[in-house]
Amino acid sequence: MLLNLNHIGQISLPVSDTDRSEAFYATVLGLRKLYRYGDLAFFDCAGVRLLLDKVGDPADLVPRGCIYFRCADIALAVAELAKRGLAFTSPPHLIAKMDDHDLWMAFFKDPDGHTLALMQEAPKGFAPAA
Repeated sequence: MLLNLNHIGQISLPVSDTDRSEAFYATVLGLRKLYRYGDLAFFDCAGVRLLLDKVGDPADLVPRGCIYFRCADIALAVAELAKRGLAFTSPPHLIAKMDDHDLWMAFFKDPDGHTLALMQEAPKGFAPAA
């Protein structure tokens, strides 16, 4: 029997304040909100649902891992998000030179301290505009 578990349907992030996080993901990042059910907010990320799940005790929230958002032009994405008030913890920089592309990333945090990143798989020799 082939399990075929290669498609992620939903990713959940614990949040301390659903209203604040919902506003961040919708307004700052521009994700399309699917629906809200109580303290749960759901967003669409190209067919993968992002669930913001309010924790019972904010002291229990421990940010872990990272979600990487693919973008077509990292310099334009960083500029637009900065105009929306987002502060980056790391500007766009080259992560790795692969055989067929260069991998660029820029990192930032959400309101609960979860690490998030923009990533661009760029043509070899790419350098984002300043």
